[in-house]
Amino acid sequence: MYSRIAGVGHYVPQNVVTNQDLAQVMPTSDEWIVERTGIRERRYFTEGVDTVASMGAAASRMACERAGIAISEVEMIVFATITPEYFFPGSGVLLQRELELPGIPALDIKMQCSGFIYALSVADQFIKTGMYKTILVVGGEIQSNAIVHSEEGRNMAVIFADGAGAVVLQASESNDHVLISTHLHSDGTHAEELYMRNPGSLKKSRLTHEMLDNGEMLPHMNGPVVFKHAVVRFMEVIQEALTANALQKEDIDMLIPHQANLRISKYIREKLQFSEDKVYNNIQRYGNTTAASIPIAMSEAWQEGKIKPGDLVCLAAFGSGFTWASALIRW
Repeated sequence: MYSRIAGVGHYVPQNVVTNQDLAQVMPTSDEWIVERTGIRERRYFTEGVDTVASMGAAASRMACERAGIAISEVEMIVFATITPEYFFPGSGVLLQRELELPGIPALDIKMQCSGFIYALSVADQFIKTGMYKTILVVGGEIQSNAIVHSEEGRNMAVIFADGAGAVVLQASESNDHVLISTHLHSDGTHAEELYMRNPGSLKKSRLTHEMLDNGEMLPHMNGPVVFKHAVVRFMEVIQEALTANALQKEDIDMLIPHQANLRISKYIREKLQFSEDKVYNNIQRYGNTTAASIPIAMSEAWQEGKIKPGDLVCLAAFGSGFTWASALIRW
């Protein structure tokens, strides 16, 4: 039994925030942001309208429609997010409720920017064992309310944003158009280089005035260290996927990297000696949407006709943990 991607979908909030908008609330400029990240605008959720689950539901409905299936045919949900609505339960059961799928299992994956590929790999195993035949794999994030628009918070504030993407993964007896393989890695040595310290379980109290005053409730990133590791791990995990399947980089028709930073994507493209049309980027419009970035990009690339039946598509991600992962798909 094989897994195939039957449909893709995405949702981004209506609220567009440009670099010029950010320059009105903190010391930055369009030139500064574009030079360092490649981002020109991003989407922020609207309170009372968008939730992680509702965005995931919109992306899921689109994916199911494109797959030509009814929502009721979904047998399991695997939801990747680091920004669930509640500390617990996770967003998976909230999505299950949104889609009116009572009784089906909903599994939450918290693997940061690599979360979607991890979720895809988990779903693939359930299908290969024959336990389920149709699984929704979703990545969704609301991050705009976890950043501070200030000089101190600028490096994070210009990058992260909100959105959701989804795929319908279905069982197939044919190996013509399938998820070929996934490759997952982690290294906790560098966990504190990109993390959000609190609310955690290290201290007697999960919430104190001291945590708020010290900014411990906000995400922290050591940008240079993350960049240095990212460019190495991206290349390694892409090559690992190719080697495992006796393929060459020239066999890849479309590379869809996690949308972390346009400079990272450009570096990878140049190292692989790919033309610009072989690497899909939409970070310019949406910023870094963490677990949502790959499925949003995949959905848009398919929508724009840049992924065609028979194409070899490579997904690759690197993020907090550190974690990194890749997947090869015969579309």
